[in-house]
Amino acid sequence: MRRLIEEKLLKWKQDPTRKPLVVQGVRQCGKTYSIKKFGKENFNKLFYFNFEKNPTLARAFEYDYDCNRILKELCAVSGYPEVVPEKDLVFFDEVQECPRAVTSLKYFQEDEVRYNVISAGSLLGVAIRHQNASFPVGKVSFLKMYPMSFLEFLWANECDDMVNVIDTYALDRVISDSYVDRLIAMLRTYYIIGGMPEVVQKWITTHKYEDAAQVQDDILVSYGHDFGKHLSQNEALKVEWVWDSIPVQLAKDNQKFVFSHVRPGKRASQLEDALLWLNQAQMAHILTVVEKPQVPLSFCQDRSTFKVYLGDLGLLSRKVGITIQSIENSTPIFSSYKGALTENFVMNELMVMEQTPYYWRSGNTAEVDFLIQHSERIIPIEAKSEDNTQAKSYKEYCKRYHPDLGIKMSMKNVGIYDVESALTYSLPLYLSWRLPAYLVTSQ
Repeated sequence: MRRLIEEKLLKWKQDPTRKPLVVQGVRQCGKTYSIKKFGKENFNKLFYFNFEKNPTLARAFEYDYDCNRILKELCAVSGYPEVVPEKDLVFFDEVQECPRAVTSLKYFQEDEVRYNVISAGSLLGVAIRHQNASFPVGKVSFLKMYPMSFLEFLWANECDDMVNVIDTYALDRVISDSYVDRLIAMLRTYYIIGGMPEVVQKWITTHKYEDAAQVQDDILVSYGHDFGKHLSQNEALKVEWVWDSIPVQLAKDNQKFVFSHVRPGKRASQLEDALLWLNQAQMAHILTVVEKPQVPLSFCQDRSTFKVYLGDLGLLSRKVGITIQSIENSTPIFSSYKGALTENFVMNELMVMEQTPYYWRSGNTAEVDFLIQHSERIIPIEAKSEDNTQAKSYKEYCKRYHPDLGIKMSMKNVGIYDVESALTYSLPLYLSWRLPAYLVTSQ
């Protein structure tokens, strides 16, 4: 499957000053497959070491941090020939299982820059938090990988030709009905299947939603096992409570995440670490509020008020019980949840685009779904589940803060409007991947 990270990996390879690369991502989002594919296509040989499958590999790091010795021992244990510097790729997978392997990346950067080294892990964000003293800060480069975006889902479903044609269109050009119908159908399917590669592959193979759902169930069970494996019994229980509470709290009119709603009698101080664990594992994304937007947005956020979204849309639909029939027939469960599902979709798309989104709220009177900072501009983004794009809060925001550009994402076709002197594009949800092109307009 074609993934967006492939271009970033190639850029890393072409950088003459490259450092060891650390790829972070939620479990089963495709890290191993993509890095292996990249290694086989761009280097003479790929040397793959998985510390979860083969814990004995950790012994090579116990004596010292001599990189040449470490690689010779790893190769001997694994039955590989010797690594050729500058020609081969060394891939440390599930590296969080071997903290000294993480630390060794510092010495691959300082002492043996000739080696091409990539490491990856499903819970690296958590590991980094707990290994502050030994993590090679400043000695490595980072990439984050997410479940497949809608664009990657289209690629996987052989929609490349349609995507390539649409990408030649002017930003204000209306999309023809023949493309719109197909894109809407694909978006509805994506809402159910989501972006976990194994689920997507099962869908492509059988085109049976029940088969894909079984894979999703397996992933959800494996996540539960991760809670128990990496946390104490008490900590794992709290993480599970928070994990199960996210879809419930998204369904409420006020989607602000409230710790007291997770479990009766529990306070924020008792559950904050559980939410942080899910966020650092990239299983959940936190969206904080900004009430007085200024550049930089990160200085204006109120960390005490936030919303929480799941990292994969398909897993969210599965946990809620939304099916393709729910969407096509607009059943009560979908009607009550479609707004939250749409926001979660946009949130995930923004994360893939390496944006750091916030949301705007003015007391209890107005709210804009997303704010992003692009260069020195703050751009409001409103997300609607249908084609009705009337948004009083968006208009109020434009009236107060006079942005030169704004985006309304909905099921409405492409269009361009003036809202309180703000150039406002109507960007269909099914063209979400084109958002970066809109962000550079009017600069």
